[in-house]
Amino acid sequence: MEDWSARQYLKFEDERTRPPRDLLAQVPLQNPRLVVDLGCGPGNSTELLIARFPKSEVVGLDSSPDMLRKARERLPQRKFVEADIADWTPDAGTDLLFANAALQWVPDHPRVLRRLLEALPVGGVLAVQMPDNTHEPANRLQRETADSGPWAKVLQEAVPRADLLPPEAYYDLLKPACTRLDIWHSIYNHVMATPAAIVEWFNGSSLQPYLSLLDPAAREKFLAVYGAKVAAAYKPRIDGNVLLKFPRLFIVAVR
Repeated sequence: MEDWSARQYLKFEDERTRPPRDLLAQVPLQNPRLVVDLGCGPGNSTELLIARFPKSEVVGLDSSPDMLRKARERLPQRKFVEADIADWTPDAGTDLLFANAALQWVPDHPRVLRRLLEALPVGGVLAVQMPDNTHEPANRLQRETADSGPWAKVLQEAVPRADLLPPEAYYDLLKPACTRLDIWHSIYNHVMATPAAIVEWFNGSSLQPYLSLLDPAAREKFLAVYGAKVAAAYKPRIDGNVLLKFPRLFIVAVR
């Protein structure tokens, strides 16, 4: 898959920053020594961590060069590391691993979650937020569009992210390795100006496995077909706006 676009992702920065803010509010730490923002993206979540823990060392980690470029522009005095969460291991002294909308893209992410939690010292915290929206219309229609057009054969190679596990499975996986575990869902209803704005939103995230395999002309046609399906599924509300329902799963585990 081609590199993520920081510019596209930040078109909805306010909406995308609400979940990490809600996750951070539940982190039971005061002055962690080292905080690592896993999948830091363009640095919006890293900025929240710096504001919450001004005396701590805060490091951002991402596998996308474009995301890291934007993060370094945003926070030039901070350290950012290019690495893959799947095989990365935290340094000694890491008290908080914070992952906002990143681990759902990691292959076999439950195993990675358990490994990262076990790498923390006693009292360390793993705080995770993952979109749990694969069965929502906007996501379901992506696969439907991929399977039904002239691009279907090419897009057989696309690897969209898998469904999350149910909360009970994460509990049973993580509880033996921690002293405290909180798991909850939040459902956001983002106010979008038009159905086309929903397409733009996912153009910066879950559409990438499909679009990255298409040439520019095919991408345009794919987005037109997908956009028509989205417009049929998301009807205008009383003021003309549309609501994008977006469930997310939150986990805060204390070692």
